[in-house]
Amino acid sequence: MPPGAFSGGAQQQPQHEDDDQLNLELDEETAEGTYANLVMIAHSPEEFILDFIRMVPGVQKAKVKSRIIVTPQHARRLMDALAENIEQYERAHGEIQDPGEGNAPPGGGNPGTLPPMGFGGGAEA
Repeated sequence: MPPGAFSGGAQQQPQHEDDDQLNLELDEETAEGTYANLVMIAHSPEEFILDFIRMVPGVQKAKVKSRIIVTPQHARRLMDALAENIEQYERAHGEIQDPGEGNAPPGGGNPGTLPPMGFGGGAEA
């Protein structure tokens, strides 16, 4: 795996001076990012499909903002990189609270009303 791949982006540096460095091109539109507050995951034997969705409170229809398809090996690397980065974040900023644990979700609303991020994870694509 190239240094920095699924590992937190620009903050990651190669561990050794002789490691290859991955240079990324990032256009302005992509650099702005896309907000999503729900991820639905499905998989087949060959791939994992991650649909990043934006749900608006009070609206019954949600919109898929981005679909990312990765191999099972890259899904595992993504999971490991997310776990590592969440640990780093929580060391710096404190434990991330789950809205289902009595905290208001971002943007307001009733606690515990958001579907789980892994919803649909066992479905075959």
